[in-house]
Amino acid sequence: MTLTDDTMDFKGTVEAIVFASGEPMERIRLQEAVGCTPERLDAVLNEIKNEYDDRGSAVQLLLLGPTVQFATRPQYAEAIRNVLDLKRNQPLSPAAFEVLAIIAYNQPVTRAFVEQIRGVDCGGVINTLCQRGLVEECGRLDLPGRPLIYCTTAAFLRCFCMSTLAELPEVSDTQTAAQVLESLQPKDSAEISGQMSIL
Repeated sequence: MTLTDDTMDFKGTVEAIVFASGEPMERIRLQEAVGCTPERLDAVLNEIKNEYDDRGSAVQLLLLGPTVQFATRPQYAEAIRNVLDLKRNQPLSPAAFEVLAIIAYNQPVTRAFVEQIRGVDCGGVINTLCQRGLVEECGRLDLPGRPLIYCTTAAFLRCFCMSTLAELPEVSDTQTAAQVLESLQPKDSAEISGQMSIL
């Protein structure tokens, strides 16, 4: 059974579902839950996002490509961390930024592709990025050995304050992809994850 305007406020229903999920919510799942078209869902999500932005709320709605999520704004991360006694994540190493940038700008890619560019073994770094939720396995190539291929995640978009991969800046002749990616981090935090879910 889907929810309609006849039974409850449509925008309020969308807002409540995204809030209650705590994790990135797939748009297609949300669309099926409320019984609407993709266009109508996009319109109401943008309306909710703008309302939170316009009133300067400490909470924001993140539009992360195929998913959406409520999160606190980066400037409140330190205060939340202190109150909830959360451990500070270790910042990414230069090697991890390099690997993450290679994957972000060339995805989907194999480990062999990353290692060919860097010239060193990258298995440990890729595993670390997967553990942090910034990179994930997204299939296998139809080649001998069927190597795994990797891509970035919704958490990657959230951490670098992007809605889609189309927002990745172009890499100039004077910068590496890793330098460009590192410059996207919130200025008030040396961590990779300055935003936190509200749940």
